Amino acid sequence: MKREKLLDYLRIDRIPTVWCPGCGNGIIMKAFVEAVDRLGLEKSQVAVVSGIGCSSRVTGYLDFNTLHTLHGRALAFATGVKLARPDLNVVVMGGDGDMLAIGGNHFIHACRRNLDITVIVFNNAIYGMTGGQVAPTTPMGSKASSAPYGNLEKPFDVVDLAMSAGATYVARSTVFHYELTVQYIKSAIEHRGFSVVDVITNCHTYFGRYNDMPYAPQMLEYFKKNSLLLKKAQTMSAKDLEGKIIVGEFRKEEKPEYLETYRVLQESLKDKG
Repeated sequence: MKREKLLDYLRIDRIPTVWCPGCGNGIIMKAFVEAVDRLGLEKSQVAVVSGIGCSSRVTGYLDFNTLHTLHGRALAFATGVKLARPDLNVVVMGGDGDMLAIGGNHFIHACRRNLDITVIVFNNAIYGMTGGQVAPTTPMGSKASSAPYGNLEKPFDVVDLAMSAGATYVARSTVFHYELTVQYIKSAIEHRGFSVVDVITNCHTYFGRYNDMPYAPQMLEYFKKNSLLLKKAQTMSAKDLEGKIIVGEFRKEEKPEYLETYRVLQESLKDKG
């Protein structure tokens, strides 16, 4: 019965997806619909916005209020949706390249603004749709089509970037840690303020193939072996944490949400008028 319920959140006529067999995008999509189901939200209460890229095709498969927008501009559209319809649960889904490269400016300012939006980053550390080029999150030394001898640039840490820019809920999981992914997405939607869930996922077609992990199970096994829960990581040295994926809730704090402060301004102007 649960399977049929979750399928109700999908546009079945658009399936099968364009994603490669074994792609982690499908795992994240399922985790999202399960989180929505656990929250008991109606489809009409949710708006999902995406930009351009493999993961951004997710809005074509989800049967909610959906917008498939311009490259890097999903957060700009989502901001407009939330301002126009503050009653909606607005969720932005996109890849690390879409969010942090061409969309990087929107990302940091959305974090500092603290508008009540949830962002789910499909972080596969590479550009999947356009041919496997280096992305803002590609680890140093990792190979890509545009870095055949290894990436020389220090990558963004999505969690560090989101927290330093002001996001009030920040978490990280991997597609291997499915239950944690569901929990963090659920908590992010429930949180009042700007929320970021960084989900480390596999692109075995490009990242894996260039880095000796050409099959999805190999990458999932890598996530399993190289991930640490935040509580344990906090007891370890920086040297011991090199190359590790730290999984957990990094921030969950209550601060004035943008619409709340906007309403205060509106009321003050009414009093003056």
